[in-house]
Amino acid sequence: MSATPHSTEAAHILGEIASRSAGQMRSENFPVALRLLPRRPRNYLSRVYAFARFVDDVGDTAPGDRLALLDTIEAQVRGLGVGRPALAPVAGLRPVLDDCGVPVGPFLALIEANRADQSVTRYETFDDLLGYCELSAAPIGQIVLHIAGAAHPDNIADSDAACAALQVLEHCQDVGEDARAGRIYLPHTELRAAGVADDDLLALTTSPALRGVIAAQVRRSRDLLDRGCALARRLSGWARMAVAGYMAGGLATVSALRAADYDVLARSVVPGQRRTAMHAVRLAVGG
Repeated sequence: MSATPHSTEAAHILGEIASRSAGQMRSENFPVALRLLPRRPRNYLSRVYAFARFVDDVGDTAPGDRLALLDTIEAQVRGLGVGRPALAPVAGLRPVLDDCGVPVGPFLALIEANRADQSVTRYETFDDLLGYCELSAAPIGQIVLHIAGAAHPDNIADSDAACAALQVLEHCQDVGEDARAGRIYLPHTELRAAGVADDDLLALTTSPALRGVIAAQVRRSRDLLDRGCALARRLSGWARMAVAGYMAGGLATVSALRAADYDVLARSVVPGQRRTAMHAVRLAVGG
């Protein structure tokens, strides 16, 4: 681990980011979707999302030594079990750990994903990208299953696959934004084989070759989403509703990317609300 910055300076930086993350969270769609769930799981999931958003913001925007700041967050997460003081997004996890029996591992994985973002700027193969998704996306699904009391091995395996699909689809939507930030999440071997140069990811329109690479990731993601849909049908109550909502967003994103002919550089490709709702209802009622 890197050396921890001066405690006062670190506390100031982390406190400012925590405050900013909380403000941004209130304006986003995820908290709105949470209002459809019963109060108890909604409260737990809001705390989880606040932590995940905070860690991502530290990994993406914090000034100075981000690795050291992430070390500070990890120390606070590990210290929750012994009652050590922590920043609000970390302290908010106490009921999630205590009431739901969620292990600390998924929260540490989210921190590790942001450590990887500080040094890894591209992934050679799709399997390598899936390895990153095990840190950046799968933990959220695992936490949801633990809160629902449904964290059985088969459920976790299907959830991990579905969460990877959602992460890959997001990377397909954000090709230009990621490239401008110096990160490439499309498999490098496939870009190279298609003759796609790094500068092509910064163009005003998406070349046919790049569209082909994106289309391949979307096809893989669509196959992985089938496992999440099967998981939703096995669950019941609010957990089924939540997973159905996540899968509906993924399915609608697949449709949006296909409808745009995978041109993600000329426009912002986002799923339609009507199609998302249609998928969610169908999954929630078992269709």
